[in-house]
Amino acid sequence: MDITSTNSAVICSDKVEGTAVYNNAGDKLGSIDKLVIDKRSGQVRHAVLEFGGFLGIGTDRYPLPWSMLHYDTSKDGYVVPLDKDRLKDAPRYTSSDVPPFTTDTSYGNRVNSYYGY
Repeated sequence: MDITSTNSAVICSDKVEGTAVYNNAGDKLGSIDKLVIDKRSGQVRHAVLEFGGFLGIGTDRYPLPWSMLHYDTSKDGYVVPLDKDRLKDAPRYTSSDVPPFTTDTSYGNRVNSYYGY
């Protein structure tokens, strides 16, 4: 059974990481850097968008509520209902930082609140 098939309801995390993320206008915003999974429930809480910089240098990481992403088979990527301007003030961290959601339980709530989830 090929679990990466578009007919499957599941996907392995290594297939999500690196997947492109677009806005509703079709502009590529970046790609998924990692997933944040709740240890107790096993549910994906956030997908971390790698955005900005050049060739991976100077990029920031933007956690997005997982429920905000919708997979579009025609784009072979995820689509989110936001534009680049919305990311200017969004919760983020640099690639060299420890992600705040690993040490601050309220960080995930701030992320969800920022996006209205």
